[in-house]
Amino acid sequence: MSISKKIFIAIGLFFIFVALAFYVFNRQASFSHGTGNTPQTFEIKEGEGVKEIGKRLEKSQLVKNDFYFNYYIWKTGSRGKIQAGKYELRGSLTIPEIVQVLSMGEIIPNEIKVTFPEGTNAKQMSDILKNKGFDGDAFLQKVKGGEGVKIDYEFFESKPKKANLEGFLFPDTYIFWRDAGSESIVNRMLLNFDEKMTPEMREEIKKQKRTIYEIITMGSILEKEVKTPEDMKIASGIFWDRIEAGMPLQSCATIAYVLGKEKKQYTYEDTRAPSPYNTYSNNGLPPGPITNPGMNSIRAAIYPAKTDYNYFLTDPETGKTIFSKTIEEHEQNKTKYGL
Repeated sequence: MSISKKIFIAIGLFFIFVALAFYVFNRQASFSHGTGNTPQTFEIKEGEGVKEIGKRLEKSQLVKNDFYFNYYIWKTGSRGKIQAGKYELRGSLTIPEIVQVLSMGEIIPNEIKVTFPEGTNAKQMSDILKNKGFDGDAFLQKVKGGEGVKIDYEFFESKPKKANLEGFLFPDTYIFWRDAGSESIVNRMLLNFDEKMTPEMREEIKKQKRTIYEIITMGSILEKEVKTPEDMKIASGIFWDRIEAGMPLQSCATIAYVLGKEKKQYTYEDTRAPSPYNTYSNNGLPPGPITNPGMNSIRAAIYPAKTDYNYFLTDPETGKTIFSKTIEEHEQNKTKYGL
């Protein structure tokens, strides 16, 4: 075989190799993908270059190789289409699919932030979840029945078997998966409660010969009665003193719970409403929590302040708690504040 023919064959093989390599490379740029199908948030900042984006995509294992990404951007002229923003990406997406998403300039999050204010009861939590797209009715069923809910927590030992989960659904800001079920949501809230109750708090409750259920019940009343942590501790001391003295708590918060509505001033007939939750006609704590208390009211229930105060009321104009030592002073304050 002549040298010229060998050169011709070699050149031909070289071009075949180049063509094959280009074909493989082009397929990698069009069909390769990263690893894993777990969604992750990927943010592109204003002014960020394509090369930097590609490197971060590779580092996050969202693309197999940043060179494939850069080539595809060059090939398709997509450099000017990529927009700053937060995106939800998976490693199972191909580069063309990723570029398409990055050209949208927005993200449809797979996670949803839900905030339950302190003192929110289970029904109100259900409504909040509905507004966020979750099944609020199923949530209420889990709260009432407990099917599928983790119940082997220590704090449940003092809870009556027939009692629902009200009081233990810790009010906080949560991030739930968009497709989270009611069972998962309830379990997350109970776990949060368990983590918030420190060993020191639990030990103090035992030292006082009280139960967590009693503390949460008291905390739920304080949550609705007063506003500031300091006032909660003073009111807690007053309420525990009344219980020890065998007196009714006379909490307006429990009357509001019984009637299902709040009033500036409750009538004598209101305070006679038949219910075990009526702390005007029944001594001691009500059968269970009237809402889900936050940490300030829970700590106030555990660590009450010892004072000379025996009564208190709320200024309807400012919401400030007004304390008094004697019944005479209390009656004067009621007249002063129009109650």
